[in-house]
Amino acid sequence: MADYILSENAAHGPDDGLSGAKLFESGDGLTYNDFLILPGFINFTSDEVDLTSNLTKRIALKAPFVSSPMDTVTEANMAIAMALNGGIGIIHHNSTAEVQAREIHKVKRYEQGFITDPIVLRPDNTVAQVYEIKSKHGFAGIPVTDTGRVGGKLVGLVTLRDIDFLQKDQFDTPIQQRPEDVRLEEVMTPLAELITARAGIQLREAYNILQTSKKGKLPIVNEKGELVSLIARTDLKKSRDYPLASKDSKKQLLCGAAIGTRESDKERLQLLVQAGVDVIVLDSSQGNSTFQIDMIKFIKQTYPELQVIAGNVVTVAQAKNLIDAGADALRVGMGSGSICITQEVMAVGRPQGSAVYRVSEYSRRFGVPVIADGGVSSVGHVTKALALGASAVMMGSMLAGTTESPGEYFFSDGVRLKKYRGMGSLDAMEKHDSSASRYFSENDRVKVAQGVSGAIVDKGSIHRFLPYLYAALQHGCQDAGAKSLAMLRSMMYSGELKFERRSTSAQVEGGVHSLHSYEKRLF
Repeated sequence: MADYILSENAAHGPDDGLSGAKLFESGDGLTYNDFLILPGFINFTSDEVDLTSNLTKRIALKAPFVSSPMDTVTEANMAIAMALNGGIGIIHHNSTAEVQAREIHKVKRYEQGFITDPIVLRPDNTVAQVYEIKSKHGFAGIPVTDTGRVGGKLVGLVTLRDIDFLQKDQFDTPIQQRPEDVRLEEVMTPLAELITARAGIQLREAYNILQTSKKGKLPIVNEKGELVSLIARTDLKKSRDYPLASKDSKKQLLCGAAIGTRESDKERLQLLVQAGVDVIVLDSSQGNSTFQIDMIKFIKQTYPELQVIAGNVVTVAQAKNLIDAGADALRVGMGSGSICITQEVMAVGRPQGSAVYRVSEYSRRFGVPVIADGGVSSVGHVTKALALGASAVMMGSMLAGTTESPGEYFFSDGVRLKKYRGMGSLDAMEKHDSSASRYFSENDRVKVAQGVSGAIVDKGSIHRFLPYLYAALQHGCQDAGAKSLAMLRSMMYSGELKFERRSTSAQVEGGVHSLHSYEKRLF
């Protein structure tokens, strides 16, 4: 019985673990790997967990996932996929303002099931070009307009059925000698034989037309006969609802864009607003500057309804200046990304766990959400970031390598890869000066890299990856005993949510170990 006798100084309650305040009071810089969340009490199923969280003061997301404004991560395809799955994409600005605005426009005009920017050919294009498109993109059902662009007058449609019995090799080289044999106007299905639908048609009605007509493609035209969009039977097969989709008051997908803090960025901003951007990210590795404060004030005076995410910051002092200037959210992280070498080169930054906790604890008093940016390499890190007070998590390497990220796949040693680079890499800075301006380096004679270029393994489609992240985050909240992200943060600040530091040995123990070999499949 002596084993059960409490010592004189023993606590009589089930007090175990550390509160968030206790975890960080020592002043040591902590990363996500340095601690764990202790389990709570479960009286609900994981699918009951509500992951709704604020991106900014006025914008809420049903899934707290944000894709980073990097030129190897987020363009229109990524932003569309992110928004359909409850998150949001931030279009990078390592391009001309016109190109960036065009990417925003693609997202805002996207309608599920409607292909608004299909590949289009002219009547004088050749069959050889159809084969090239088939080889590159995997399909050959291509509308033909008089201009070869969307918005041109529809004159026909060419499919493999139109060219099946033509021999491809006769078109590869002798095109100049026999142009009459390869012009699409001679082999395409003409407009008079096509089934089309008028712009404004509902998706379900359009799909019914495809089913009854047994056609593979349905061109959508306006009252002038100009091509507006296209619907494909293959999309009908893949069609599904996206109940979490992030949409604005006009039922268009939400989309953000990054800009810098130079005078020219004010002109860029005007184009982005005209394209319909919902939120602006002021993209800087060190956001506590007079340049960013002036830009926040300019945006708030010129476009008072436009939401502004300021940053990056890692300290309370930085956060205070940007909140005082009018920021609607803060982006937290400096030097913690997988491709970032700011801490190594500049000797400035902060471990990401400490940065998220300190800034979140301060900014919550003003109702300003925090976006944890960087240092996330697993869904467990996402859960930890949100448990430390972040409202959303911005991801770069986690999303790079997916089908929807920019760039082409390539193989190395039999592994399918995609290029991934930091916006502070020399590679990115040489592409466009917007990348250099993020590090205040656009006018430097000698560029100092704060990032690297690398490659990421193919992850498949965002439409498979994000649902995995969503479900895994729900399970993480369930194990912690939180039925929502709001409850998770509330438990942390009240001290109910407990943490524990991890030694190096504990980190080894928490991973896969003691196996000769293994296969790690997450979904």
